[in-house]
Amino acid sequence: MISEAEPIFSGNIRRLRTSKGLTQQQLADLAEISRIALRDIETGKTREPRVNNLQSIAQALSVNLMDLLAEPPRLKTARFRSRKLKGRSLAQREEIVFWSARRLKDFIDLEERLQDRRPYTLANVTEKAAKLSAKNRGQEAAALTRAALKLDDNEPIRNICGLLESAGIKVCLLSSDLDGFFGLSAQDEGGPVIVVNTAEQISVERQIFTTAHELGHLLLHPGAYDTTQMEENEKEEKQADAFAGHFLMPPAAFEKQLQQTSGLPFVDRVLHIKRIFRVSYKAVLHRLIELGLVADSVWKRFSFEYKQQYGKTLSQKEEPFALVPVDFLEDRLSRIVRQAVEREEISLSRAAEILGMNLQAMRERATSWRVTA
Repeated sequence: MISEAEPIFSGNIRRLRTSKGLTQQQLADLAEISRIALRDIETGKTREPRVNNLQSIAQALSVNLMDLLAEPPRLKTARFRSRKLKGRSLAQREEIVFWSARRLKDFIDLEERLQDRRPYTLANVTEKAAKLSAKNRGQEAAALTRAALKLDDNEPIRNICGLLESAGIKVCLLSSDLDGFFGLSAQDEGGPVIVVNTAEQISVERQIFTTAHELGHLLLHPGAYDTTQMEENEKEEKQADAFAGHFLMPPAAFEKQLQQTSGLPFVDRVLHIKRIFRVSYKAVLHRLIELGLVADSVWKRFSFEYKQQYGKTLSQKEEPFALVPVDFLEDRLSRIVRQAVEREEISLSRAAEILGMNLQAMRERATSWRVTA
């Protein structure tokens, strides 16, 4: 047994390998080293491995060498709950938490370099929400939040990332194939942060709803931020869903659109409203059920009429007339990365690392910056 503390690179390699679903033999083959050599590095038996071996391992894991050598930052107060996880899924969860902490650290570092810290402006909403009755807490908190953000009662939210970033909430996007993971939120150094899964299989509408859902948790459940807790709280989830639905589709605006589309076929009416508020058609149907305007059987009716009207069956996971990725983009981190590069606060390679792209892609982005100011 090794008496000294495990080397940092050992834990990092093991964590990254497990999160990618690789065995030691598979990683050793990719890195073109022996499994015994990899095992000794992972266990800490080899405390001073050859640099070329570490570089090969990093390349095989598609990370930078520093990702193996650096002490991984941690989120102290994150809310990341999903189904029961084990094996690779548990390792993926851990890796997502590490990624989120690193991204938040990079974000804060850039803000400090540029002296561009955004103060958090919604703390008073949390105080007011704590006094609301449990019955309609999500809906009422959504109204308070919209008022705090100076949104008109009839105003759809066109850019939720920019809106939240203006209130001092950092929004970070990543792509993960972890089943059931849509997003997380944290209350850490540098202010609150929301991380959203933008994997291809998750609709943009769901990504937007997840952002609003996690905002609901930040405002309604400040005491529920513990990285060791994994079980979902059904009551809290329902409140966050109600918050998101009413934050994105305020009652006055929804009812106005409902009235204005009263002459359209039912399916077109739902699809038109969904596009206005940038939500899923299911969110619109849920609201209609909530208002008592349709029965629970509306799902079958919608599917039937959709097939009649458009000549194809609507699958369970399909989002008709869906939004596209450019409808949901984080912009502030990209903007301050550009400012830091142009002010020579960071190198282009460091910018690529922060934005999670290779150096060639970063060079191409930097070239595109010159098209407009």
